[in-house]
Amino acid sequence: MVKRRVPPPDESRLAVPVRVRPGAGRNRVGGRYEGPHGPALIVAVGAPAVDGKATEAVRRALAEALAVRPADVELRLGATSRDKVFTVAAAGAEVAGRLAALRDGTGGR
Repeated sequence: MVKRRVPPPDESRLAVPVRVRPGAGRNRVGGRYEGPHGPALIVAVGAPAVDGKATEAVRRALAEALAVRPADVELRLGATSRDKVFTVAAAGAEVAGRLAALRDGTGGR
């Protein structure tokens, strides 16, 4: 039996579960959804769920809401699903606090 060493968690990256609502009337980031990847942030975008347009719109909306560069937000899981996981690079306590506020209703856009 081969034992695999689990790498330590990368403290500089934050995993952000997201529930996507494509085709919305306007972009909106905020709200909580109990999804398959845990409590997820709801992100509604006007882009259709075609050819990755909604995913790209979500990536940009998430970056804006968390006040990070769009290049710091990357899709990790769920390219063709409404339930996605993004990672945010160089995420500190401030970004985690913004995420919690948006997801749990104590703030938002």
